[in-house]
Order: sequence, then structure tokens, then C-alpha cells
Amino acid sequence: MKNNEIRDLSNKELATRIREERAGQNKMILNHAISPVENPNIIKENKKLIARLLTEQKKRQLATVQ
Repeated sequence: MKNNEIRDLSNKELATRIREERAGQNKMILNHAISPVENPNIIKENKKLIARLLTEQKKRQLATVQ
């Protein structure tokens, strides 16, 4: 997901997407502990996506305060 796609999400969609991605990441990490994932870089990419989503959410929260 690109940054411009993240900016186009509504606040509710953004919160939902964060929850879904975190759940998916936890599941991937547990699966990776049991048996190695084919491409472990997916875990790293998912972590970065969650960080971008959280950054956009925080930016919106700060914009509403000011």
C-alpha cells in the first residue's frame, strides 16, 4: 500500500486497517516460529506498513488538535 493510498483512507478505515495488519503480523510471526515462512521479508514489510499507517493516524490526530 502506497502513501497516497493511505492518505485516501478515512479515519475509520485507517483504524480498521491497523487492527487487521497487526493481527496478520502476529499470525505471521507465530507461523514463522513454528515453520519458516518462504519469504521472511514479508514480516519486515508488514511492520513498515503498520508504522506508516500509525504515522498517518497520528498526523491526523495532531491536525485536529491544532
